Amino acid sequence: MTGAVSSCDSLLSIPDSPSMTDTIFGKIIRREIPANIVYEDDEVLGFQDIAPQAPVHVLFIPKQHAIPTLDDVPPEQALLVGKLALAAASYAREQGLAQDGYRIVMNCREHAGQTVFHIHLHLLAGAPLGRFGTP
Repeated sequence: MTGAVSSCDSLLSIPDSPSMTDTIFGKIIRREIPANIVYEDDEVLGFQDIAPQAPVHVLFIPKQHAIPTLDDVPPEQALLVGKLALAAASYAREQGLAQDGYRIVMNCREHAGQTVFHIHLHLLAGAPLGRFGTP
């Protein structure tokens, strides 16, 4: 895997771009910009967040389907969301994080904090995360 910087929700993309592969995540998938990739299979790429919110903060993204938000996932691609979650769980087990626990989060649109419009799942772990609170 590569050993540089990755992307995070703090890096903006254009939600109404004609090609959602033009997001920062598309550039990471195509290896046009560096990322600290920690997981990869045929359909999912996982890389460290550049602005981690926990000691372990990994983003999992679909490699082939540049779907902007969870609301935009067509029924025929619903399994893709499950594959992201299973990739995160697999990574958590492999890294010894599963026993103590981890959190997975998927933001949908601006009010939830989504700024990169290519669906992705956050895995947060490595310390007690506390209760999921309100802003």
